[in-house]
Amino acid sequence: MASSDLPKTGLHPRNNHRGRYDFDQLIQINATLAPFVKLNEYGEASIDFSNAQAVKALNQALLKQFYAVATWDIPKQYLCPPIPGRADYLHYMADLLSSVNGGVIPQGEFIRGLDIGVGANAIYPLIGNYEYGWHFVGADIDGNALKNAQHIVDANMLSSMIELRLQTSPKTIFKGIIKQGEGLSETFDFTMCNPPFHASLADAQAGTQRKWRGLGKAKKNPQCSLLNFGGQATELYCEGGEEAFVTGMINESKQFATQCLWFSTLISKAANLPSVYRALKNANALEVKTIEMTQGQKQSRIVAWTFLNAKQQRAWYSS
Repeated sequence: MASSDLPKTGLHPRNNHRGRYDFDQLIQINATLAPFVKLNEYGEASIDFSNAQAVKALNQALLKQFYAVATWDIPKQYLCPPIPGRADYLHYMADLLSSVNGGVIPQGEFIRGLDIGVGANAIYPLIGNYEYGWHFVGADIDGNALKNAQHIVDANMLSSMIELRLQTSPKTIFKGIIKQGEGLSETFDFTMCNPPFHASLADAQAGTQRKWRGLGKAKKNPQCSLLNFGGQATELYCEGGEEAFVTGMINESKQFATQCLWFSTLISKAANLPSVYRALKNANALEVKTIEMTQGQKQSRIVAWTFLNAKQQRAWYSS
């Protein structure tokens, strides 16, 4: 088996991107990718993953090839997400839902997911809707990001399956998004989130420097301290960083305990896990699951929690 055909280790078994990218085919799908494809030091076709335009062109091709997304674009300096890792999150959530549904992954528009921080790219709803037919609500505090995401949704005729909502209060996460009240309460089968990782702009810039060094670019690019990998302030950092954001999310989730089967979030920093588990204990979460994920050398994990007991979980789908 050629090295280009070897499966990528760590990705979920149902992930479409376990094999190496077929750049010849991807260029046929999206010709704008062609100028960015070069032979790497191993003599294999690849792109410069520090080049935001190259990554965007790759994403456009992957979304069209695997997820029937014909139109997808994001403004400059918005986060351009790695699609294999985003797909993994969704597949693991499908497994989690199946665990309380007799081992069968529930599919179709009656399954509702909430994406906290949907961004300008709307990646999670696009992939999740195609793979499992789920209905999504995507929430964000950035009106410009939502405007772009809405354009993607409309261009791909998905407005009946993907709804976008503006979070008008930067201090809250679920409040103002999940409807509550007599005759207005809505339920979600799951929530998901890729929280801001850094605690400040300086922290985010330092993280970019580390990425540049890892790619061997630091000496070649004196501007490596800039946010060359894309991302707006709200996507990259918040006061207290990932730990504070997730702790706030956990505390707030308790107010919606019976309106969601599984709450979840990515945790990029393993050092934040103890404080996350303490917050979940203090919030009286009845069940907590940690799902390890690996993409290449990058390791992260999903932490999921529910306030429903085993009987209530089983009854969720039967009702």
